[in-house]
Amino acid sequence: MTTAQHDLFAGSRRLQMNEAIDLTIQSLRAYGPQHEHWAVAWSGGKDSSATLTLLVWLIDAGKVPRPKTLTVFYADTRMELPPLAIAALHIMDELRERGIDVRVVRAPLDKRFFVYILGRGVPPPNNNTLRWCTRQIKVEPMQDALVEALAEAGGSALMITGVRQGESAIRDRRIEMSCGKDGAECGQGWYQKALPEATKLRDRIATVAPLLHWRVCHVWEWLKHWAPLMEYGDWSTAIIADAYGGDEAEEINARTGCIGCPLAQEEKALDTILHHERWSYLTPLKGLKPLYRWLRLPENRLRKAGAERLKDGSLGKNPQRMGPLTFEARLRGLETVLAIQDDVNEKTIGWNLPKLDILNEEEEARIRELIVAKTWPDGWDGDEPLATVPLDTVYQDGSVQPLLSAG
Repeated sequence: MTTAQHDLFAGSRRLQMNEAIDLTIQSLRAYGPQHEHWAVAWSGGKDSSATLTLLVWLIDAGKVPRPKTLTVFYADTRMELPPLAIAALHIMDELRERGIDVRVVRAPLDKRFFVYILGRGVPPPNNNTLRWCTRQIKVEPMQDALVEALAEAGGSALMITGVRQGESAIRDRRIEMSCGKDGAECGQGWYQKALPEATKLRDRIATVAPLLHWRVCHVWEWLKHWAPLMEYGDWSTAIIADAYGGDEAEEINARTGCIGCPLAQEEKALDTILHHERWSYLTPLKGLKPLYRWLRLPENRLRKAGAERLKDGSLGKNPQRMGPLTFEARLRGLETVLAIQDDVNEKTIGWNLPKLDILNEEEEARIRELIVAKTWPDGWDGDEPLATVPLDTVYQDGSVQPLLSAG
């Protein structure tokens, strides 16, 4: 592979990649100088990692203006696939060597994934009525960290994200409605004057997605072939491909979420890395998804009896909804997670393999403390019946269908 193949602005063999990078530069030049402070929302996944490493290289190379401050916020959900978590640690070291401020953002202890489920008793998230995880363990901590940093710094901030067209149909529809705001042109970058979710200092925060126009082939080209080269930053990005399928990552096109993601129909990313000999010791993680399914079963949860009314006097949309996990289910779930983690880590003994850390001692202690304190989610007191107990059917209008008599 010759150096000429990786010249950003020369030769036709890389024309498509050059054009993609040039549009990114145009976005950052157009919107960057309007803000003193730049912040990068980094999840450790392929898109945000490509955005981050390309951005820093463009600044170092003088291709985009250097902001007054650049702060990188890494969203540590405590549930990342190990290859992604390891790559993130390496990249954080490389950023700090450059003098860049890197802040690890985690949810408060009581809102972390396993503490919230096994300590507070909230069932695992689902795609219908209870999709709380992304907002709680990633989005809200990131927003809080950004607002706190901006309050310290003063001035306005540009939040740089790795959003791309094509990542998902739902996200694309949101982009189509937003990318023309404030004069931004589709293909030049997704620019908004404020984070709609932010309630503090929102008039001082704007967002831009400088890789909006990139396709997945551009992302892999940068991560696998360009970014690891010394001339483009010498980044530890090649390992990220392991989490998406190695050399076949582009063809597999797996999307990653949490380990054993309860919202995913298929564990494509986890299944893919388990095919690699280096990561096969992580196979016990396949036990997480069955655990989540088991925890959702009626025998492990309480149910509203239907008599409770809301403040407006109504019974709500689902007066007999299933609710939190029993203490017995929580304890069994805790022991299962710990057993999975121990099983994985036993396989690392005597080998140069990274250990798994999805539930640490502090989190385990907090879960047990919440169980001992008989903690229930808001709106539940623990006196509700088990979800398997037969009840008269209560409808939203207040009418009741009694249980049929056995006689």
